[in-house]
Amino acid sequence: MSGTTAAAARLRRRAAGAGANRWVVLIVLCASLLLVAVDATVLHVAVPAVTEDLRPGAIELLWIVDSYPLVCASLLILFGTLGDRVGRRRILLLGYALFGVASALAALAPSPQVLIFARALLGVGGAMIMPATLSLLRQVFPDRRERALAIGIWSAVAAVGAAVGPLLGGFLLEHFWWGSVFLVNIPLMLVSLPVGRLLLPESTGDRDGPWDLVGALLAAVGLFGVVLGVKRLGGGEALSVLTVVPLVAGAALLTVFVRRQRRRAYPLVDLSMFARPAFSTSVGCIVLAMLALVGLELIAAQYLQLVLGLSPLQTGLRLLPLTFAAMAAGLAGARMLRRFGPRRMVSAGFCLTAGAVVVLTAMGTRDNPGLLLFGFVLLGFGLETTLFGAYESMLSEAPPEQAGGAAAIGETSYQLGAGMGIALLGTVMNAAYAPGLANVPGVPASASEAASHSLGEAYGVAARLGGAAGGALRRAARDSFVHGLHVTLLVSAGLLLLGAVMALRLPRAMQCEAAPVELPAQRETERSRVSA
Repeated sequence: MSGTTAAAARLRRRAAGAGANRWVVLIVLCASLLLVAVDATVLHVAVPAVTEDLRPGAIELLWIVDSYPLVCASLLILFGTLGDRVGRRRILLLGYALFGVASALAALAPSPQVLIFARALLGVGGAMIMPATLSLLRQVFPDRRERALAIGIWSAVAAVGAAVGPLLGGFLLEHFWWGSVFLVNIPLMLVSLPVGRLLLPESTGDRDGPWDLVGALLAAVGLFGVVLGVKRLGGGEALSVLTVVPLVAGAALLTVFVRRQRRRAYPLVDLSMFARPAFSTSVGCIVLAMLALVGLELIAAQYLQLVLGLSPLQTGLRLLPLTFAAMAAGLAGARMLRRFGPRRMVSAGFCLTAGAVVVLTAMGTRDNPGLLLFGFVLLGFGLETTLFGAYESMLSEAPPEQAGGAAAIGETSYQLGAGMGIALLGTVMNAAYAPGLANVPGVPASASEAASHSLGEAYGVAARLGGAAGGALRRAARDSFVHGLHVTLLVSAGLLLLGAVMALRLPRAMQCEAAPVELPAQRETERSRVSA
């Protein structure tokens, strides 16, 4: 009996160490997320250098930029649910390895086709990594109070990554060639693989029944079609066959996927989670938040550069307060959630963000740094408050064995909301911008038509016209853009207020029932106690 007691004591000490190391696990997972978040935006500043070196065509350049988010969004459900079946750590480590290999291939790509393929492989790696990080957080932090703090840190790191990407890319391009924006991933992956294998616990979900490969492929192809169609809508290709066909085919495949999951005894994704008001409302809030705001990020970048005349680096620095505010909201999110509860927190986040958007309607053709600073700080804090509360409620409402699938649904909702936001707000912006260029004195109708496509194109047409007509067109385009920005901001504010109403379906208080400890060493401790 003494030997058994000693063994149990050793396992108990090992379990205590594992519990203490959960914060180390969080650091490893946040490093993974930082890498993926940076890679999603770092290429944007390298596009001119890539264009000059590889000479891609217009379609090839589009796929160089879009293949990563398209593939990543399409495969989130596939790899999220596969991680529930074969092991989340295993999928995460495979994602690390693939991300490193694809980064090397992208950095050394000799042609546009190879770079497109490498970016698609990066998307596969990102789809492995993103849901695995969230689902492992769900397992490693079974206590909801600690998990809320962990998710807050996780979301703050995501905000940092999105902002650091363009700044890091700009720094690297000033000193090295464009492939350096990918090579920076490799040393991080070389460190993350052994550290992740050593420190991350393995966890799985319900292994009953076969994994639905057909369902996973239906979801992947269907999501690819929908995301592709939505992205083309955002690019103004609403009536194109290459927009309509992917949208219709993708929607049809997703409908078949949903019906298949409802019929199966062991579904790939337990759609009954959507019957829980907290889960379905959280997913809807994520979609609506991104729908209302992601298009504004692109429009704001154009405003800062084309209207105010700031450089890309100056634009990135102007947007940094938004990132710092988002970080602050993420770090304070756990305390706010405990004090106010999901309902008030998410609803207040939507209202605060809507207020920030209304404040920004005071932007004009002249620079107002104080107004921009105040508006961006409110925007970052409100948006992160909303997304934090929604993500935390969604994960906490999902069963632990479905953590990977739930995380994948959340990330897919984020991507779909972002794509739909670009399409919707881009359409609103164009509808408000174009009429102002219809009757500019001295400007031919053909020039006005070309200028109505975008502000950048209008500046190009004005430069070619020159003289008084060119100056008039430039001023009219700038004024019309600012008017369109105001209209788009008001539409976005309306969507955000709709989200505030939707959030009223969330629970009033944060439920913190005792949860079973999930780490493997702790389960061994319980077995040893029983045997003793």
